[in-house]
Amino acid sequence: MNTSNDVTQNAPQNLVASESFQRVQLARHERRPYALDYIQRIFTDFYEIHGDRSFKDDPAIVAGFANFQGQPVVVIAHQKGRDVKERQARNFGMPKPEGYRKAIRVMQIAEKFNRPVITLVDTPGAYPGIDAEERGQAEAIAYNLREMARLKVPIIVTITGEGGSGGALAIGVGDVVAMLENSVYSVITPEGCAAILWKDAAMAPQAAANMKMTAPDLLRLGIIDRIVPEPAGGAQDDWDTAATLLAEHLSEALRQVQQMDWAARIEARYRKFRLMGAVDITA
Repeated sequence: MNTSNDVTQNAPQNLVASESFQRVQLARHERRPYALDYIQRIFTDFYEIHGDRSFKDDPAIVAGFANFQGQPVVVIAHQKGRDVKERQARNFGMPKPEGYRKAIRVMQIAEKFNRPVITLVDTPGAYPGIDAEERGQAEAIAYNLREMARLKVPIIVTITGEGGSGGALAIGVGDVVAMLENSVYSVITPEGCAAILWKDAAMAPQAAANMKMTAPDLLRLGIIDRIVPEPAGGAQDDWDTAATLLAEHLSEALRQVQQMDWAARIEARYRKFRLMGAVDITA
């Protein structure tokens, strides 16, 4: 049994854990806007491209041409389902290799026609099923990381909900990486982390706090560049305002990176990701 002193000493830690997990729950909220909801509100003339020219189309990734404030761009995003039928059709936003191969195919088209790439990340992670592994899931993700690192056109990445591990990173290498205020970004879910560390998924709130997976934590650590504010209460309460705030961020980020020549942009992008996790042991 905890003494009163134990409770007092644990209060700040428990508060941090609770706040972190609240953001996890908001990132997963069933009414949170998904990629197509943002695309409908932010972009015009969206024309979706299907298929990876190797196996088949993957509905967990949507990709296509669009106009953003009068400028031609390419949009690539994870798409979750809103109801049971759509969730199954889109595999709960967990892409298979063909989804990532479609994404990089569309990015290469963007480079050919000199169109900036805008990605919206919202996935629990890449699909871990046997069929995905048989078709080269890890290779597809690794290939995307390499190709995005050296793409000449601007790449603007925004985590809008869940940013889960390599499944997120496979369309997450960019010149500017931002997170919506109540989104999360991590190598594993807090439930998965808790099951590994404590053999108890109920420890997920503590895992969420320890993992530093929220936008404020990741901004302090230098993993992301910006936090995009959400409407009061969260994006799920006001899709239109959430889209307006996201559009303002995208406009500013594009202006920033388009001022650089492509060689400087690639060097800065590469350096940004290579420095992640680097520690100065002499400091």
